[in-house]
Amino acid sequence: MLGTGAHGSSWWLKGSAVHDYVVDLRIISPGESKDGYYKNRTLKEGDADLDAAKVSLGVLGVISQVTFKLESMFKRSITFEAMDDDNGLGEEALNFGKKHEFGDITWYPSQHQVIYRIDDRVPSTTPGNGVNNYFPFRSTAASVLVANRKIEELAEAINYADLKCFGGNAITAALEAIAFGLTNNGNFFTGYPVIGYQNQLQSAGGCLTPGSCLLQSYCPWDPRTNGQYFFINGFSIGISKVKNFIQDIQKLVELEPKSLCGVELYNGILMRYVSASTAYLGKDEDGIDFDIVYYRSKDPLAPRMFEDILEEIEQMAVFKYNGMPHWGKNRNIAFEGAMKKYKDGEKFLDVKKRYDPLSLFSNEWTDQILGLKEGLSIYKEGCALEGLCICSEDIHCAPNKGYLCRQGRVYKEAKVCRKMKSTQEI
Repeated sequence: MLGTGAHGSSWWLKGSAVHDYVVDLRIISPGESKDGYYKNRTLKEGDADLDAAKVSLGVLGVISQVTFKLESMFKRSITFEAMDDDNGLGEEALNFGKKHEFGDITWYPSQHQVIYRIDDRVPSTTPGNGVNNYFPFRSTAASVLVANRKIEELAEAINYADLKCFGGNAITAALEAIAFGLTNNGNFFTGYPVIGYQNQLQSAGGCLTPGSCLLQSYCPWDPRTNGQYFFINGFSIGISKVKNFIQDIQKLVELEPKSLCGVELYNGILMRYVSASTAYLGKDEDGIDFDIVYYRSKDPLAPRMFEDILEEIEQMAVFKYNGMPHWGKNRNIAFEGAMKKYKDGEKFLDVKKRYDPLSLFSNEWTDQILGLKEGLSIYKEGCALEGLCICSEDIHCAPNKGYLCRQGRVYKEAKVCRKMKSTQEI
């Protein structure tokens, strides 16, 4: 959690990032022979190096012990409310984070629908014993996972967007009907608000719990099944740019109404609130984190439906709106120039040099995302399809399947792989 800057959703108090509640930690790094070849450091609040170690990417050494600042147990009250996606979403998204301590937003752009999670702290004496058992994280029969994947692969193979739109609408309706897996007493959902203790509602992760003895059940993304296989983009957009970013996505949907149905198969775009942090590789300003999950082919040279729309959103977020990438997610191109976006990036590199001068805890990938080595973008046939590069030539897309490198539709500086519909377009 600390290594990648993991977070929940809140602008209140110290915010939602786990690392901002660290008061001290112990980290073991390489040392000289006189030190027995290791150094055991304990960093406390007030130590400048703590701001490097709190989000370390693992390149400073081994974190062996962490002390967090805790608070008295409390309860939360959660209500999901569906509303239309209109031109006021950008403004409302900012206001919503100020109104509700743990609120987040799930956006279904092709459905023009938004689900607001109204989530607030209430006294621990408030009646209620709610539990969060988020449905998409539950153990699922392998046969169901395989069937769902086959249907999505079929839609991609025959370029049938309506099938994905139907599936996305069905999933959204089903999740709303079961309150996304919330229960009022650990067994049944009887109505909103769902009130329960913080530790029962903050997170969910029941897919490791064995399913029926008659069925082989797995986490949906378990590689032992031919189930979910996807990309995820995660980036934080500063509050001054959120409204325009949302409006740009809406403009793309106006041009291609079915383009984000595939995202809605993975429960839409999740918007969570993150606060500015003192961590060197934390967020430099308050913002909203956007998580976008979408289909990935097992064939790296196979393009997906609406390839260009998804690439344009990614490039808009990272380059037009200077979005900060989530360290634990994303494709290669999201990390291009990432370190230059952090005002304390150089301070982090200075600590890295002191703690691990021989780079024993680094590798080629960490050096690339930290801007210490070239090679983050890999230019070869089909590289843009996997996010290894931004296309500059048609060969970076899939010209044999009609996907050519073209200018973005809303963000004109973007270069994306677009399926051309006629010889005139080509």
